Parts: sequence; C-alpha cells; structure tokens
Amino acid sequence: MARESFKLMASGDSVLTSSFKFDAIGTSWEINTPAPLAAVTRAQILDLVERFDSIYSRFRHDSIVTRIAKAADGGAFSFPADAAAMFDLYDYLHDATDGAVDPLVGRALELLGYDGDYALMPDHEGIAATVAHRPVWRRDVQREGTTITTRRPLVVDVGAVGKGRLVDLISDLLTAEGFKDFVVDGSGDICHRGDIALDIGLEHPLDPDLVIGVANLKDGSICASASNRRAWGDGLHHVLDGRTGRPTTEVIATWAIASDTATADGLATALFFNASSRLMAVFDFSYLRMFADGRVEVSDNFDGEVFT
Repeated sequence: MARESFKLMASGDSVLTSSFKFDAIGTSWEINTPAPLAAVTRAQILDLVERFDSIYSRFRHDSIVTRIAKAADGGAFSFPADAAAMFDLYDYLHDATDGAVDPLVGRALELLGYDGDYALMPDHEGIAATVAHRPVWRRDVQREGTTITTRRPLVVDVGAVGKGRLVDLISDLLTAEGFKDFVVDGSGDICHRGDIALDIGLEHPLDPDLVIGVANLKDGSICASASNRRAWGDGLHHVLDGRTGRPTTEVIATWAIASDTATADGLATALFFNASSRLMAVFDFSYLRMFADGRVEVSDNFDGEVFT
C-alpha cells in the first residue's frame, strides 16, 4: 500500500541510516534509526503490533472488537490500560465535531462494502434499515476508564486514531530502548524524534506525482487523510460522517501536525468536518486541508511551505 499523502524528502543532514520494514494491520511500515535495530527489539515491535491488532481489529475473529460486534445483548468489555488515552481522545473529537468523528461507524463501513471480506459492494437495503437506529458513541456506549459497556452488538472502528496510537506505542518502545533519533512511519502516520528536522512533501490528492507543499517536522508527528485513499467506488471512501453514516464530500485531504501521532491522526480525520476553530481551541496542533473545489486552508502556525 502506498504512503498516504506524503513524500519523505531526503536531507543531506540526515543521520538515519538503517531501515526496518514490515507489513502490519493491513499496510506497510518503516522504522528508520541511526543503527540497525537488534533482533530482540525487532521482535518486541512485531509482538506489540500483534497484540494491538488482536485487540482492535474488526477484521479478526479473535479481537475484542469482534466480540463486541457479536454480543447479541451487549456486555462489559475491558481493554488494556493504555486504551484510556485513545478513548479520551475519541471523547474530545466526538464532542468537537458534534458527533461526526465516532468510533461506532464500523457498521456503516461494513454496509458500504468495507467489511471483513472486502466485498466493496454497498448493501443498500441494510443501509436503509439502519438509518433510524444508527449507533452514537456518547449514547450507546458507557465507559469507565478502559471498560466499555454496550447494550447491543456494535461495530467499533478505531481507524481515525488507532494507527497513530500504534505508532506512538512503537515510538515509546524505541525511546525506552535508548533511541533518541528515529522515524516511525506507519504508511503515512509519522513520528519523528531527534534534532534534525524532516522535510515532508504533501502529496496532491488528485495527482500523486505532485506535492502541494512541504512540511517541516521536528520531534513531533504528522498524519494525513485523503478521500482518494481506501476508496472503492463512486463517492465511496473510508472517511465517514458519524452523524449520517456517509462518506464526506466537501474536504478531500487533510494534514495535521501535533506532538503525538494519535492526536495528529484523529485531528486529520476531524478536519474533514469544518471544525478547525473548535479543534484549535482544544488541541495544540497545526494543519493544512484541501477542499473539493481546490481551495487550501492553512493554519497560521503551520511550519512549512504551500505551493497552491
């Protein structure tokens, strides 16, 4: 799978010389460090990824998320301690977007064709049947810390935040192992640590051979989302409005820079819903987004250059 809306631009000052590449959670990953990772560290990373996938993947039969989806009468489901930060972030994003960002869009994605079998064919009857009882995060889930309680089957999809959270967990592991300079790139969800900034080209959502600008990233994270990625039909793509269960149309690409990758990942999704001023009031980040009519909006604190 291609990087999502980024082109890493080589720098002559770069000290990162070794690369560890692997595939995980349905996409490609790359970790760059000054020296090769030890075999034990590589194994720890892959084990961490496997554990994360076994909890949150809606494409696995053994995940907690799948258990929630199959619980006919609902129930109480406990997640690991580090899930609290991700759920807290969803709470903030859900409120700031008036419910547009919602981890319960999983069923809507399935009905649109993005299901475990990758059918990629919308179930129009199913879509019509669920309009009246579309689940809502704040209404249909009760949460106490890392335990969520449901009353009916719900399909949780953490795609708006999850990959960024996994990037952060890997970054924390590398930091604990003593690494100070590294880049963790989860197919476009990027965490950089170190003193030498990265120049990152922002891929044009309508022409992958072009960039619309360059972001300067230093000791932070950048994430993007674009409606031309993970698209499988006319107007069908992975960024859904939780209030309607339908793909968004007004914004076609976003980029967000924050101190951690989960936040940048979630904000890149939230920026599809015209809530930039409310988001800026809650989160410390910078951003750029492109609208369907070609307009580009850039935050005043964006560190980089825009060409359009």
